[in-house]
Amino acid sequence: MRKQIGMMLAAVLAAGALAGCSSSSKETTAAPTTAAETTAAATEAEKETAEAESEEETTEAAAGEAEEILVAAAASLKNAYEEELIPMFQEKYPNVTVKGTYDSSGKLQTQIEEGLEADVFMSAATKQMKALDEEGMIDSETITNLLENKIVLIVPSGSDAGLEAFEDIADAASIALGDPASVPAGQYAQEALTSLGIWDSIQDKVSFGTNVTEVLNQVAAASADAGIVYATDAASMADQVTVVAEAPEGSLSAKVIYPVAVVKDSAHADSANAFVEFLKTPEAMEVFESYGFSAGN
Repeated sequence: MRKQIGMMLAAVLAAGALAGCSSSSKETTAAPTTAAETTAAATEAEKETAEAESEEETTEAAAGEAEEILVAAAASLKNAYEEELIPMFQEKYPNVTVKGTYDSSGKLQTQIEEGLEADVFMSAATKQMKALDEEGMIDSETITNLLENKIVLIVPSGSDAGLEAFEDIADAASIALGDPASVPAGQYAQEALTSLGIWDSIQDKVSFGTNVTEVLNQVAAASADAGIVYATDAASMADQVTVVAEAPEGSLSAKVIYPVAVVKDSAHADSANAFVEFLKTPEAMEVFESYGFSAGN
């Protein structure tokens, strides 16, 4: 009898132990489920936070943060840019301020190579743009041959020098030209006059300007009897200079093209791209044409 009672007690104890193990097992199994739910909740919270931040960034971008871009442009573009084009752009993009620096294309090229933080470059010849592009300093995909110009022989208004053709520059007592080393207008003048067989014979009468504006001002002030500038420059001082003639057909190997592009390391690439795209619009081209330019090819 005692033996039977002992066996019964042992069975009861064993069952209790099994129940305890079962309970412990269930508790252990439930723990991973709770951790997974916690992880899922945390992930969802992170997702909601990321979405909120993204929406905030989009709202800020749409509002447009104020910034300033620098446009490095050939001196012959200054009037069109400052008087009309930049104000037009800023009216369309009030969050962007545009500053211009104007000089010979060669000087601007050098300045960009030496660290000028320009966002847009527009030269008066393809040579300078090509050089910067080959050096990896231009966003190649943005290069656009935007405008065409002409080079013309000018004399002071009221001049009695008797010059009637482009090649008559050889008869002028004093001549103003852009320096061919850095001024595209001077490079074009050298090419045209060389093809006409005049370049070497006039060297003792020439004074070289550091940009085309200097040449224009010398002739306007009658400090030089004749000079070669862009047609657009002559038009800007029509009351002070007279156009004698355009460079003869065939005297230049290529057209006078003005390319524009975004500088590759621009800190404001979006605004710089917006400015370049604006220059291509019909309303901007109308302004350029009013200053004597024509569409480039």
